[in-house]
Amino acid sequence: MTTSTALRRLRAQARLSTLHAPTGLAEALHRLGFVQADPIRAPARAQDLILRHRVRGYRAGDLERRFTRLGLEEDFLYAYGVMPPETRQWLHPRPDPAGSAHLPAGLAREVLDFVRGHGLTHPRDLEARFGRDRAVNGWGGFSKATTRALESLHHYGLLRVARRQNGIRLYEAALPVAAPGEVRERAHRLVMLVARILAPVPLVSLRGALALMARRNPGLGPLSPVVVAALRSGELERGEIEGETYLWPAAETGWRHRTVPRDVRLLAPFDPLVWDRRRFEHLWGWAYRFEAYTPPSRRRFGYYALPMLWGDAVIGWANISVTGGGMQVTPDYVQDRPRSRDFHRALEAELARMERFLAIRAGAPGEGGA
Repeated sequence: MTTSTALRRLRAQARLSTLHAPTGLAEALHRLGFVQADPIRAPARAQDLILRHRVRGYRAGDLERRFTRLGLEEDFLYAYGVMPPETRQWLHPRPDPAGSAHLPAGLAREVLDFVRGHGLTHPRDLEARFGRDRAVNGWGGFSKATTRALESLHHYGLLRVARRQNGIRLYEAALPVAAPGEVRERAHRLVMLVARILAPVPLVSLRGALALMARRNPGLGPLSPVVVAALRSGELERGEIEGETYLWPAAETGWRHRTVPRDVRLLAPFDPLVWDRRRFEHLWGWAYRFEAYTPPSRRRFGYYALPMLWGDAVIGWANISVTGGGMQVTPDYVQDRPRSRDFHRALEAELARMERFLAIRAGAPGEGGA
C-alpha cells in the first residue's frame, strides 16, 4: 500500500469511525460515551455543535433541555463534558492524591451537608448561609469559596450536576457508585473508551489524552501499561505511516463497510474528528488552531473557526455569527475554494442544516454568503 493510499484510508477511517448515521439523542450519547463541553456560544456551544451531526433533527440547546430526562452526567474524562451514567461509573470513586478516600472538611463539609439537606442547589443559594468569600481558582483568578467547594465535591463524586440554568450548574447530592469495578477494570474500560472516541489516534496523542485523565484521576494508576496490554491482547490494533503509530479498537469495524459521503460538515473545534491537532496536521496537511483566547491581532482563523470537512478532507474553516436574525458566514480555505457544482451544493446544504439547528429562518436579513 502506498503512503498516499494509506493516508486516504486513515482519513476515511477517522471520519467514518465518529460520524455515524444520525440517531436519537440517547443512542448517540451512548455510542459516543462522552461529549466535550465548552461555554462559548459562537454560534452555539461546542457540545451542541458536536451533537448536531450525530442526532436526527437536533437543535441548539436540546442537550441541556433533555439532560435531566436522560439521566446524564457532567464530569472530566480527558476533558470536561457530558456523558451517560455508564461512563461516570468508571471514573469513580476518585481518591485523594494520597490514594485514600476523599473526606471533605471545613467549608466543603458544610457545603455538602447544606446540599444534602436543601436538595437542588444553585451556587447563589449558598451565599446567604456562607457569604461571598473568595478563593483562588484553578486558573489563578478568584472564584467564590463556596463555588470552589461545589466543584471539589463534584470532582470527588459527592455531588452531581442535576441540570443547568442559563448555563450555570445546579447541584444535588450524588448517590454512591453502584458496585464500582476494580481499579484495573475501570482503567481498562476508560482507556478503551478514549481510544475509541479518538480513533484512529496517534500513540503519542493517546498517551497525552490519558495523561490528562490520570491527572484528574490518579487512583486509576499508570495507564501506559494498560495500552500495552490491550495491544498484546489484540483489543487495540496498530498501524504505522510516515513514522506515526496509530491505534484503534479492533472491535470497531463498522466503518470498513461504509463509503465516505461527499458532503460538507462544519465541525466544532472540539469535535472528535478534529480534536487531536497532531493527527489533524498529519492527515490533512495543515495546522488548525483554536483562537478564541488568542489576541485578535494574532488570529489567523478567527475567534471560533469551525473546520470545514469536504468528504474525507478538511479543506478550510468558517466563522459563523447570528446578527439581525440572520446567519453571517465567513469561510476561508487552505488552498483555492473548490469550484465544482457538487461542492457548492454540499456547502449550501450544510448552511441550511446550520440554520435549522440555530432555528434561523432561511434567508433572514443579515445572512452572509459563502
